Amino acid sequence: MKPAQAIKLYRHPLSGHCHRVELLLAILGLPYETVDLDMANGAHKAPDFLALNPLGQVPVIDDGGTIVADSNAILIYLAAKYDNGTWYPKDPEGLAEVQRWLSVAAGQIAFGPAAARLITVFGAPLNAEETIARAAGILGIIDGILVNRPYLAGESPSLADISGYSYIAHAPEGNVTLEPYPNLRAWLTRIEALPGFVPMTATKAGLAA
Repeated sequence: MKPAQAIKLYRHPLSGHCHRVELLLAILGLPYETVDLDMANGAHKAPDFLALNPLGQVPVIDDGGTIVADSNAILIYLAAKYDNGTWYPKDPEGLAEVQRWLSVAAGQIAFGPAAARLITVFGAPLNAEETIARAAGILGIIDGILVNRPYLAGESPSLADISGYSYIAHAPEGNVTLEPYPNLRAWLTRIEALPGFVPMTATKAGLAA
């Protein structure tokens, strides 16, 4: 099934949360258009955007009048509506495994590699040493898990991989090295080889890393 009209994605082009949504849209082959918000000048706090998401955060999608906010919620919505169970499994065990990784994306990845990147890309007043240490901790765990499986939740790619990819791939922009993690780097290569893959905009920090 395809939407009757292009799905509108409100985003910031350097946001990994927004990229994970765009990545799934592209992989599923869904028509979409992006609306880049000038967040530096407060576009995400303007009344018209707050009417879409009172929390004033991106991403938000408008799917023919259905408004969904929060990146992981959007991933679940898109997979549930437009996929056949490939990306968001329907069996209890598979569903639980994917949900586990959605929680990791919102937890350890958000407070590790994503937070380290916030410092260098957006000037967030966080402790770089602490965020880099947290990033190394979760990346090491993921690298160990990927010794015995090609994807985070098993033998096939799923929302687990979509939710984790963007901030892990761009971790070097936050001075987090990926060199110690060969299994993780091989996983990134597998994700980037998926049909429909679209990269996230790289920052100057990322290009130099």
